[in-house]
Amino acid sequence: MDLRQLEIVVAVAEEGGFTAAAHRLHTVQSTVSTVVRALERDLGTSLFERTTHRVALTPAGRAFLPAARAALKAAEHARATVDGARWKLDGRVRIGVMPGAWPDPHRALAALRREHPGVQVQVLLVPPRQLRSAVHESSVDALVAVEDCVAGDGLVSRPLRREAMVLVTPAGDRGGDRPVTAADAAAAAVVDFAPGWANREATDRAFHTAQVRRTVAHEVTDVAAAAELVRHDLGACILPASVAARFADLTSRPFSRGGPTWHITVTRPAGDPPPAVAAVLRHLT
Repeated sequence: MDLRQLEIVVAVAEEGGFTAAAHRLHTVQSTVSTVVRALERDLGTSLFERTTHRVALTPAGRAFLPAARAALKAAEHARATVDGARWKLDGRVRIGVMPGAWPDPHRALAALRREHPGVQVQVLLVPPRQLRSAVHESSVDALVAVEDCVAGDGLVSRPLRREAMVLVTPAGDRGGDRPVTAADAAAAAVVDFAPGWANREATDRAFHTAQVRRTVAHEVTDVAAAAELVRHDLGACILPASVAARFADLTSRPFSRGGPTWHITVTRPAGDPPPAVAAVLRHLT
C-alpha cells in the first residue's frame, strides 16, 4: 500500500466515480481502476460498489476512507515540516465554514498570502448536518462555526470572534437607539437567515434561553438582502454589531438583557497541526 493508492481511493470517493477522479488527478481512467483493484486485492475486500450508474463506497470503503485521509494528511505534514526547516512553507489547507459564520475571510487570507504565498487555502461551505463529520472524518482541517456547534473528544476549539448582536430596524425608528428586550426583538425580528446559518443559530439560541417564541416571516441567505428587507419596513433583523455597522442608513438597537452573542470559534483535531494549518490558524485568530 502506498500514498498514490490512498490518494486515488480518496479521489474516487470524493468525486463519485473513476473518470472524475482521473480528471482530478490528471491521469486516465484505466490507471485509476487498475490501482483501486490492486489495492482491493491487497486488502482482500472491495472498497467500492460499481454499477452502470454510480460508484459508491462499501462498508469497508467507508471505514477505510477516514484512515486514508489521515495517512495522506500525515504525509503532507511530514513534507511540510521538511519544507519549514528549509524556510519554505506550502501546502493545501481546507477550512470548512458553517454558512454565514465567516463574513470577512479576505482579511485573514490576504495577510496569510503576504507571509506564506505557497500556502493554498480552500474555503468550503459545510452543510449544518455535516459539521461534526467534516472534522471527525478529516474532510476539512479546521471548521469555523458558532460556538458549541461542533464538540467531542479529540477536538479543540479556540475563539475566532465575539461581539454583541443588535436589532436592526428601519431609519427613523421611533425607539431610536434605546435598548430592547428579547421579547421586543422577537416580535420585531421577522427577518432572519435560513435554519442552519450561523446568524439564525445564534438568535434561535438566545430566544430559546429567554423562553421567547417568534415567527420568522422572511428567510434570507445574504446580509444585503436582509438589510434591504429591513430598509423597506418588512421587519427587523438581528445582526452582529460589526455587520450592522455596514448599513449606516439603518438603526441599530442594543439588547438590554438576554440578547444573542456572536461567538464564532474555529475547531480542529487535537494535537500539533501541520505547519501550513498552523499558519492559517494564526491568521484566523
